[in-house]
Amino acid sequence: MYTKTIDFSHYASIKVGQPTEVLMIERGDSIPTDRYLIGGANNLLLSPTPPPLMMLSKDFATIEQTEETLTIGASMPTGRIVSYAKRHDIAGFEFCAKLPGTLGGLLAMNAGVKSYEIFTILQSVQIDGVWVEKEQIPHGYRFAQLNGIATAGRFGLRRGFDEPLKERLHALRQNQPPHPSAGSAFKNPSGDYAGRLIEAVGLKGVRRGGMAWSNLHANFLVNLGGGNFEEATALLRLAKERVFEEFGIVLEEEIILLDATSSPVHNG
Repeated sequence: MYTKTIDFSHYASIKVGQPTEVLMIERGDSIPTDRYLIGGANNLLLSPTPPPLMMLSKDFATIEQTEETLTIGASMPTGRIVSYAKRHDIAGFEFCAKLPGTLGGLLAMNAGVKSYEIFTILQSVQIDGVWVEKEQIPHGYRFAQLNGIATAGRFGLRRGFDEPLKERLHALRQNQPPHPSAGSAFKNPSGDYAGRLIEAVGLKGVRRGGMAWSNLHANFLVNLGGGNFEEATALLRLAKERVFEEFGIVLEEEIILLDATSSPVHNG
């Protein structure tokens, strides 16, 4: 293992943060239990006082194929997974097109598009060196309780990459704002949409400093330039307060806030 300084104002998809030392884990290393695991930083909001961080190195960016399974390392970027699936005519990964991040991040939050989720095609996850069947892992909409560090996922091999499906699912993401963001800020509550609720309480387009609720999609917290953690969290709090006051609905963050109080060894 080794340390690497990462500037999160460039690395994180929302472009908020500062240069921070990250411990890089290599294959064969004992994984610390006192650090917070990050991946592609595509749904992270880093505070000025983050917890100790670590990341799986490129040692875990692997794909191994047999006649029946595909085993993918947790550091493998989603774009490369889709490219591999298309090149080898493997079905099931079409929804990953344009989903940012790495497999580890997808596993940690059961990421997906509409009804297509990573756990739908998953067989098992390697957690702390042990393979665990997906049925043993509590999971649901944008949620998975891995209870450890995921270093790989295993999937059943099906032939027939569906290019039209990939394009249809990709089109569903075309309404997303062009500005830096961390994806959906809140999970959709049962039977409703977080974006609709935020817009209904008059917050669509509302700005605090360099951060704002997008004019294109109200559930996207965007960085219009120079936005910081305090401005972002102020808008998150405001949305939760307004929506609860108006509708009695408690919005749950999909974006992950990383500050000194964050628990170590998170799965994403």
